[in-house]
Amino acid sequence: MNQRNFSLEPTVGGVLGYGWQVMKRYFLPLLVVALILSLVEIPLSVAREGHEMTLGMYFLKIFALAYLLFVRVPIRFGADYVFLLATRNQTFEVNEMFRGFSNYMNVVLAGLLSGALIGIGIFLFVVPGIILACRFAFVPYLVMDKNLDPVKAVEESWRLTKGYGWRIFGLGLLSILIIIAGLAVMFVGVLISMMWVHAAFAAMYQGVLEERGEYQEITNNSNNQD
Repeated sequence: MNQRNFSLEPTVGGVLGYGWQVMKRYFLPLLVVALILSLVEIPLSVAREGHEMTLGMYFLKIFALAYLLFVRVPIRFGADYVFLLATRNQTFEVNEMFRGFSNYMNVVLAGLLSGALIGIGIFLFVVPGIILACRFAFVPYLVMDKNLDPVKAVEESWRLTKGYGWRIFGLGLLSILIIIAGLAVMFVGVLISMMWVHAAFAAMYQGVLEERGEYQEITNNSNNQD
């Protein structure tokens, strides 16, 4: 594993700065990952456009839900893992963003469980959903990095994010502004924004592990999976 030559602190400013450095260092491969992620979103965007609920639209919504769970979630988890490897300066290939399909059931069920809990929280006056979204932010990394099952990943994310909820919330708010700024300069700007945001969240996960003194354990577990 290559050693990093710049510091990583699990603060909003720290992970954004670190994420920017990671994005510059691995610009081309991460750009390809971001491009694939944006293409994966196209079917969902089409499904959202319909407002009149005809029979065909019902089927389209059902297809979109199945696509979200069984296609988008594994690719998204895999992309998060690629950004985590880049954050650690570890060698990676772009095709590792499809690694989620090799751990398919855990990935799909983790996405379903965390998404359902967040959805219930949003239904209950929104604020609980925002809290759960912040506390479950590490679920994709834990499933891919530690090979945890869905329940363990949710529990571990809740544990790891204790004391970091406001930082993750702040990073989420700034991420929205970054994406909006990317939209202002059209398609390339959106891709760069996506790269930066994904790298920053991966850096937050890595920074929390290091600050808690748990990174060596994660490294060993990851190596045992290969």
